[in-house]
Amino acid sequence: MNNDVLTELANTLEARKNAAADESYVASLHAKGLNKILEKLGEESIETILAAKDAKASGETKDLIYETADLWFHSLVMLSHLNLGPDHILNELARRFDLSGLTEKAQRNK
Repeated sequence: MNNDVLTELANTLEARKNAAADESYVASLHAKGLNKILEKLGEESIETILAAKDAKASGETKDLIYETADLWFHSLVMLSHLNLGPDHILNELARRFDLSGLTEKAQRNK
């Protein structure tokens, strides 16, 4: 994964966060609030799931890549709205790197 792309995208999202809603898609999402951002994130999640099912059946991954990019993008918009960025997620993933998934899950249930 290229962290530079995530950093650049996060910086762009932050810059557009307070732009005029009629001039920026990102600003329009922020202006509509968290519920609208979450609604969009939910739509993108479903589209990604469907694209994955189609990719499994057809072997063609172009739509899956496209929809996953949309999902990641809208996830970053959500994080930005909550004053978080990709580094928060990357740090959490790094923390889990040498941790068994089963161990990590058990620790959450304590």
